Amino acid sequence: MKTGVIGLGAMGAHMARNLHANDLLAAVWNRSRDKAESLAGETGCQVADSPAQLAELCDVIITCVSRDDDVLDVVDQLLPGIQPGGVVADTSTVNASTAQTAAARLADAGGFFLDCPVSGGVEGARQGTLVTMVGGDVQALERARPALEAIAGNVIYMGESGSGQATKAVNQLMAAGINQAVTEALAFGESLGLDMDKVVDVVSAGAAGNWFVEHRGKTMLKGVFDPGFKLGLHHKDLGICRSMALEKTGISLPLVEMTLIHYQKLMDEGHADEDISALFRLKQRQHLEGPK
Repeated sequence: MKTGVIGLGAMGAHMARNLHANDLLAAVWNRSRDKAESLAGETGCQVADSPAQLAELCDVIITCVSRDDDVLDVVDQLLPGIQPGGVVADTSTVNASTAQTAAARLADAGGFFLDCPVSGGVEGARQGTLVTMVGGDVQALERARPALEAIAGNVIYMGESGSGQATKAVNQLMAAGINQAVTEALAFGESLGLDMDKVVDVVSAGAAGNWFVEHRGKTMLKGVFDPGFKLGLHHKDLGICRSMALEKTGISLPLVEMTLIHYQKLMDEGHADEDISALFRLKQRQHLEGPK
């Protein structure tokens, strides 16, 4: 199987390296060609001159871009070169309706689109332990499975096109709630004068324990917010959750609305590229300043 990667950011570059480690990487393309050339120098893969050329070279194409318009633009650029039965596995986080549109465009050209959003952050991408939730054609998934299993430790089929993105929306909403709970609780504990490293250790071992408090608790207490998942990107994803809820049911998601407000404040202060645990900045400030 020849696999190509489009989008060599913090996540995509690690995906490409894991594909190379499994002898699956054939070509890469990135809007900034220098990133593609650097990765090619490291792995020996080919740098495609365009998405269409990459599609001509590859059986499976993994895309990792940021926004809905970017996904559709890349798909349109792939169409002239897509091989009969070629599979585009998109690991971006976009609206379920965007995934369905992309799937229809590729189907008209004889290809397949899988919405394969991932969870696990930069660490998961580096280690090849991401979780991917897949929507689309089952047979296309089976063709792409070796490539997906090279970048993810868990590949779960969720249903028809858009189901993967719908599942990711649930994940992102839940991540917002965990972030809110952990940052607020640790800021509260700090205001009580507790030894917070001990607090993190003890709550991690009990019923309130979770990945986020274990991996981000002590770093946020030290004021370190190196991105595993950027706050600005989570803000974008929560906007997708809000849109999907309004489209499907017409109801609002109060947790999403609150988190969007908090994230916007932090983004306005220049923290968009920090980890989502930077929400602790706001919670800590609230406890220090008190009610206004």
